[in-house]
Amino acid sequence: MIDTRFSLVNACLVIVDRFSKNQIFLPCHKDDTALLIWNRVISWTGIFTNIISDIDPKFTSALWTNIHQLFGTKLSFATAYHPQTDGLAERMIQTLEDMVRRICAYGLEFKDCDGFTHHWCTLLPALELAYKTSIHASTNQTPAILEKGWNPKLPQDSLRKDLVEIHPTAASFKGMLDKTRKNAIRFMEDYFAYAKDKWDKSYATPDFKVGDLVLVSTTNFNNIKGCEKLKYSFAGPFVIKALHGENAVEVELSEEISNKHPTFPVSLIKPYKSSDAEKFPLRNKIPQVIPPIETSGT
Repeated sequence: MIDTRFSLVNACLVIVDRFSKNQIFLPCHKDDTALLIWNRVISWTGIFTNIISDIDPKFTSALWTNIHQLFGTKLSFATAYHPQTDGLAERMIQTLEDMVRRICAYGLEFKDCDGFTHHWCTLLPALELAYKTSIHASTNQTPAILEKGWNPKLPQDSLRKDLVEIHPTAASFKGMLDKTRKNAIRFMEDYFAYAKDKWDKSYATPDFKVGDLVLVSTTNFNNIKGCEKLKYSFAGPFVIKALHGENAVEVELSEEISNKHPTFPVSLIKPYKSSDAEKFPLRNKIPQVIPPIETSGT
């Protein structure tokens, strides 16, 4: 039976500091995000300099935008179809999900070795403590050291061993904290090593220039009519109008699809290679817009 205190919890707000890599995990309802930031985070961190978030109505509303304009906070939004824009938070979310999944593999609750039941939300403080006291690969320091100059005192550092009697619930709680922290640290070490190795093997800096012809993946062209399985994988060619850093380009879309956002991550585009007109006179160009496929009864 799930604790009624957590009956309205269906999400976790993850906030990551880009400098120290420190983080905050707040269990919440998916619609409470903006309110939580003001009620639980601003009072601890102060006003933000810059917020990177998804393009979500909670963060693009006129009220939210105007409030941050008053305080001088810059609002930056992830590129369309490219959650890696906010890569630090995305990696932290993936790490948190995997850490929780290792313990709560079969539901929202789990039982410890003593038979006591815990909700996944009760794991978050221990996971947060484990993360902020673990050395981060990119800084070679713990987030706590970079933010405060010292590591917080851990439960095992303050444990009294002279107590004759320990309440079963207290012992279970202490055991859960220790086990969660050890599992989290071990997992983070394995995960960071795996992620670094995978990135080093697969990543190559793209070489695009303004004026280049490119093809755009139709993976996210969901508003184009026709059979999903039979539509072209890429559309184009389109001319690159501008480069936005190393990871996104802006293209000049055709009139038929001009309502789509013209900026795409480099993972969704590829160079266009034209065919030799003399050798392949009948070869068709890839259409700039996928034509609708008529079916019977429509």
